[in-house]
Amino acid sequence: MPIDRSLLKPGLRLAVGLSGGADSVALTLTLAGLTAELGLVLHLAHLHHGLRGTEADEDQRFCAELAERLEVPFFTHRVDAAAEAKMQGESIEEAARRLRYGWFRELMAGHRLDAVATAHTLDDQAETVLGKFLRGAWTEGLSGIFPSVAFAEGRILRPFLTVSRSDIEVYLQSEGQEWREDSSNRDVAFTRNRLRHDLLPDLERWNPQIKGHLAGMAMIARDEEEYWETELARLAPQVMLSGLPVRGGGRDNSGEEVLALDVVRLAGIEIAAQRRLIRYAAERLGVVLDFEATESVRRMAAEGRAGNKLTLTAGLRAERTPREIRFSRSAGGTPDLPMTVELCVPGEAEVFGWRFRVEGKAGTNVVVRNWKPGDKVTLRYSSGRRKVKEVLERLKVTGEARSIWPVVEWMGQLVWMQGVEVQPVDGVVIRAEKLS
Repeated sequence: MPIDRSLLKPGLRLAVGLSGGADSVALTLTLAGLTAELGLVLHLAHLHHGLRGTEADEDQRFCAELAERLEVPFFTHRVDAAAEAKMQGESIEEAARRLRYGWFRELMAGHRLDAVATAHTLDDQAETVLGKFLRGAWTEGLSGIFPSVAFAEGRILRPFLTVSRSDIEVYLQSEGQEWREDSSNRDVAFTRNRLRHDLLPDLERWNPQIKGHLAGMAMIARDEEEYWETELARLAPQVMLSGLPVRGGGRDNSGEEVLALDVVRLAGIEIAAQRRLIRYAAERLGVVLDFEATESVRRMAAEGRAGNKLTLTAGLRAERTPREIRFSRSAGGTPDLPMTVELCVPGEAEVFGWRFRVEGKAGTNVVVRNWKPGDKVTLRYSSGRRKVKEVLERLKVTGEARSIWPVVEWMGQLVWMQGVEVQPVDGVVIRAEKLS
């Protein structure tokens, strides 16, 4: 199989993240065949996510047997992804990914491995870029899956990013090598599976090369981001100022955190750089601006008058002064998120960083909103209703996150709450997936 050899250095102590699926099995066989030529020290690593019952147990056995046949060391570990997702208020996909990479980092730290290789393919790259595009990502999001990611403990390598899933299956069949099929990959409740089984096949009917084009877009976006990282390091000191100006000169940084952009200097550079600097300043204050917010600030810099103000997301404020666009975010700032969003049943919406899919009694509505004092919720397996305030205390949710904690209300009762399992009710089903 073709593989990115630039990622593989002689003597590399490398573990393959082996799920048992076609992609990781093909990567394992390919790397096993290169160990002598490249001097690789190969290991296999399988994480059991505590999902899919006996099917996952069989996956684990399959991986152990493959490691034994290839005579390479085998690491395995088990986690409870579903329980972790519930505890952290995440989707199962998100929790599983976090646990997986956390374990990989533990392996690298504890077993003196240089890297872990994952079997992300051209198809995975296309699905990632398309999903990011649909959510309105900038070029950093369109960069998709990086070939190499460095952590303190070691690197994550993706040497299969130019290889298609169909080519992988042809290769395994030619080798007479079996693989495991994950039944959850067919569940279209997961966003990635809807992209894989519904949207991408439709797009391929318009353009059979769409996956390659999306993967190419990721490469272009990565190069663009690398360029802008260097360019912003050059431009920012010329345009950006910290703190508030004081009489007699200088700036005061003793109060709330403030960053400003000199509007005259900002106007003297290209629009593309203006947008980057506006977002760069906001990110220094811990806020990521979308396109609409960025354009609002840019227009205020170009056309606004002193005294004009904007309230942006996550408690960030922008104010036009005679000479500056001044960003500030007080310690107690409350994100400027919509307090309520009404959604018809059945229906779907993205709000508060979640994608909600509602099924149930047609003609009724649910309300997605921030919790408020006096709200009560019935947790699954509990004996009665509890105050949301008390539940948040139990979850140890404090500060800004506490003030915007989302709930879903239907016919006067809370039927969903982030971070807990709510007692099901007849008439409506809430499916929530946290957006990345």
